[in-house]
Amino acid sequence: MTNTDRQAAAPLSRHASQPLAQQLAQRFAERIKQRLLLPGARLPSVRECARHHGVSPYTVVAAYDQLLAGGLLEARKQRGFFVREPQAGASPRQAKTPPVPTPVDASALIRGMFQADAKRAPGLGTLPAEWLDMALLQGAMRQVLKAGSGSEQLSLHYGEPAGDARLRQALAQRLADLGIACPAEQIVSTVGATHALDLITRTLLQPGDAVLVDDPGWAIEFARLTHAGMRLLPVPRGADGPDLAVMERLALQHRPRLYVTVPVLHNPTGNSLTLTKAHQLLSLAERADFQIVEDDTYAFLAPNHAPRLSALDGLRRTIYVSGFSKILTPAWRVGYLAASPAWVEKLTDLKLLSSLTTSPVLERAVAHCLEQGSLRRHAERVLTLLDAARQRSIKLAEAAGCRFKAPPQGLFGWVDVGMDTERLAQMMMDEGWLTAPGMLFSASRQSSTLMRINFATSQDASFWRRLQTLRAATPA
Repeated sequence: MTNTDRQAAAPLSRHASQPLAQQLAQRFAERIKQRLLLPGARLPSVRECARHHGVSPYTVVAAYDQLLAGGLLEARKQRGFFVREPQAGASPRQAKTPPVPTPVDASALIRGMFQADAKRAPGLGTLPAEWLDMALLQGAMRQVLKAGSGSEQLSLHYGEPAGDARLRQALAQRLADLGIACPAEQIVSTVGATHALDLITRTLLQPGDAVLVDDPGWAIEFARLTHAGMRLLPVPRGADGPDLAVMERLALQHRPRLYVTVPVLHNPTGNSLTLTKAHQLLSLAERADFQIVEDDTYAFLAPNHAPRLSALDGLRRTIYVSGFSKILTPAWRVGYLAASPAWVEKLTDLKLLSSLTTSPVLERAVAHCLEQGSLRRHAERVLTLLDAARQRSIKLAEAAGCRFKAPPQGLFGWVDVGMDTERLAQMMMDEGWLTAPGMLFSASRQSSTLMRINFATSQDASFWRRLQTLRAATPA
């Protein structure tokens, strides 16, 4: 655990130099600063907070008053206390206690998730470090930098504009395995999949354009598009894909330019698009004249035969995006996109303007992993571990009285815990557990009884027992 995690998990101290109210106020202020409590989030009621922290209601009222004075909260009559929305061009009122947090950019939205201890982070978004293959990474890097290999000069020069030629050739073969016919010339490497999504947004869209998104969906993508000035059009995501009736109605009303989706092993539900729904979606995109960005981030955790929109469409209305952070290591920021020739040159030009080039050393190392089959073998080992972890997590969740909203697949489970998961997340955070409440995945930030779990990091029975206890003790 980090020092911040330890402070959050520690109980309030009656022997500290600071009064209890000040300790409690600073705890909430730090969560707001770290974006673990988002604007619009409701704090626990005074009685609930007092009971949870073992203090008097007077102490909680005093702590909330300090946060109100600091401009961090607002009180809504007969509704409670809510994190204040930041005001553009205005700074919060200054207060001595607690300190007012500095505004942070959208990328900080879930920073805590990436700093968490995987052993106490059922809401983590990546594989645990112990599942990754350090020997594979070290061997690939040694091979790239090996004297006389012809590759050691890569570290002394800029990379190629569209990306390392060997990597793009290996990716063309990888895409062929998924049924996507795409020559290396139509592939552009990026600094992770998020960079690819950003290049596409900035190339295809203008501020004010409407964009269709899955709801629930990925919070960082919502924040990124909103920060770029786009209007989000949430489309309910069901077991077989998006609600096409809602999508068609939105398309007629708002004329969106783009639909961004994770069709295979969707985050957070784990659902995958069916073949029938994929054909219907492509037909609608043709009628309504919008492009589809297919984010296949979890490709290595899914079967090759899972329906890919880009395979059915031939990259006419689709742009394919993927990367290696979810299977190889988050530290190697290597992603890529595949698009029609009409878009590739524009996307490459923008890549040069935004990042010059990407790392030729890392790209050649990933190419080596693909060419030698070591990445495929590693993925097979991970899938074996994940299958076992999923079965254990399912049993623990169901024994705790939770139910899965969607059939458990892939890395993530979408679980109904029977209480407001935002409130649950705050209580679990006090004890050092990092969860992913449903509101984090709502385009409109709606409260929910759902939460996302990472099957690989949700196998601790003590977490589920504590969840069950807190739910039983929390008023509806």
